[in-house]
Amino acid sequence: MKKILIIEDNKAVIENIEEILDMAGYKVFTAGNGMEGVDAALKEQPDLIICDIMMPELDGYGVLHLLSKNTKTATIPFIFLTAKADRVDFRKGMEMGADDYITKPFEGVELLNAVEMRLRKTEILRTEFASNTEGVNSFLKEAKDSANVSLTDGDREVRLIKKKQMLYTNGQRPVGLYFVCKGKIKTFQTSGEGKELIMSICKEGDFLGYISLLEETLYKDNAEALEDSEVMIIPKTDFSNLINTNAIVSNKFIKLLSSNLAEKEEHLLKLAYNSLRKRVADGLLHVNNKFKKSPNDKPKLEVSREDLAQVVGTATESLIRVLSDFKDEKLIENRDGKIVVLEEAKLKNMLN
Repeated sequence: MKKILIIEDNKAVIENIEEILDMAGYKVFTAGNGMEGVDAALKEQPDLIICDIMMPELDGYGVLHLLSKNTKTATIPFIFLTAKADRVDFRKGMEMGADDYITKPFEGVELLNAVEMRLRKTEILRTEFASNTEGVNSFLKEAKDSANVSLTDGDREVRLIKKKQMLYTNGQRPVGLYFVCKGKIKTFQTSGEGKELIMSICKEGDFLGYISLLEETLYKDNAEALEDSEVMIIPKTDFSNLINTNAIVSNKFIKLLSSNLAEKEEHLLKLAYNSLRKRVADGLLHVNNKFKKSPNDKPKLEVSREDLAQVVGTATESLIRVLSDFKDEKLIENRDGKIVVLEEAKLKNMLN
């Protein structure tokens, strides 16, 4: 049963709304002013909030502001209820993130239609989308159709990036968000001495380039194809609208973007604190996971010793010495000049 919170200081209006929603099968909670409403929203975690604008102690705008700043309530659909029909009030409410606006007096059917439509759209946007081209396109379509996010019409450009071709370079201005549809892209930084450090290897289903878009800065790293790849480009304006237009869409989009952010942070910590032997083991596992197509797959790692050394953060000569030790210990083997990981568990549990 869907839960709906009504925040309204007029007792007669509360009773009227409560009766309509109760007959429609919703579980209803009520609050008599804005402060009580915020407390009730945090406690009950309703599926939808209907809130009056003009109230004592804290008005509806204040309620929406407080709830939008709390991660527990930021994505709850919010409908303003007011006796005012002025377009200025309507525009202010929608700019603050309200999902709909009902003007008193209203018919019961009007209220139910607004509630049902908002809950239906929210349910769609809470769907889990696959981390592939079809999943991203489905998410973008739902964001546009169900949440009215303004997005570019038509198919998004998919660009073919040849092996060793640069996708972007340090100091360039971002023009869009990149999504890897096929292949693998490495992101790396170069020191003053010309040494490269690979920050991440992005495979199918990964986004890249979004940090500079969020910070509105030039790129601070470089992106180069490790193999022939296909990359979808989501224009900068679409990225901005997905982040800023709708709280539920923004929350879902950020989760899609940040799926590999924790992985990047962990990688940098390992570079800082682990021994060379442990770093090589972790680097092999990191690259191996990018190439695996199934849990039991043992792929040939299509990565050069130089690139693997950059992942590990060491000289190529040092990497080769450790790889030779791992080969002697039967942890890896060479097939056609490419590395194959034989003992994932032993590499994972290797002591520092």
